[in-house]
Amino acid sequence: MTPGIGTLRVWRRDFESWKRFSMSFLVAALGNPLLYLVSIGYGLGRFVADIDGLPYAVFLTPGILASAAMNSASFETTFGSFTRMHEQNTYTAILATPCSVADIVAGDILWAASKSVLAVLFVLIVTGAAGLLSSPLALLALPVAFLTGLTFGALGMIATARAGSYNFFDYYFTLGISLMLFFCGVFFPLRSLPSWAQAVAWFLPLTHAVRLCRGLVTGAPAAEVLGSVAWLLVVAVGAFVVAERLVRRRLIL
Repeated sequence: MTPGIGTLRVWRRDFESWKRFSMSFLVAALGNPLLYLVSIGYGLGRFVADIDGLPYAVFLTPGILASAAMNSASFETTFGSFTRMHEQNTYTAILATPCSVADIVAGDILWAASKSVLAVLFVLIVTGAAGLLSSPLALLALPVAFLTGLTFGALGMIATARAGSYNFFDYYFTLGISLMLFFCGVFFPLRSLPSWAQAVAWFLPLTHAVRLCRGLVTGAPAAEVLGSVAWLLVVAVGAFVVAERLVRRRLIL
């Protein structure tokens, strides 16, 4: 089913609920990125030669931006959505209104993407103050964060629809999200991987989010920008379709 105006109502509901805990979101949004930047970018970076003519901390910054967008959306549509669906029965209550299952799924994904934009905005402010952004094009990382949030928000909803408990997400984050951090060019160039691993990495959405952010932060977008945007859109739409069907089956059948 196609989502309608109810999507915005679900988004508004999530936003109003989040406002009560917004300060904790700031800590979560900046915690891991700052840890990566200080410990790896500056700490380990002192012993790493420039990569593609960039100091290691500058090379790492786009990966931090992309991973911040990924993590923010992923946590929202896994732990957050599972709580609303299973523990609080919020989804069941929403279905008593004119909103559809498609509205619920799309609304949660849209809210996850919005949180990704906020998370990346905070990281941009910090990294910009640290002098790690080489180009004003880095501001375009915000729409990239939104697209990345849509993609990983939809993937997270698939995991939530299949989860029997919170423990299920250990598999998703350990075997999915965490592995992507090491295979998608966040910490080192993809060309350093074996050819088979590079081929696998191409299909992973974080690879394309990192590629887009790196081109914007350095002021030199690659020719493959449109391809990366297209692939993220394909994954986001495909994952939404699957997630909507799985959530519908869980809530209605």
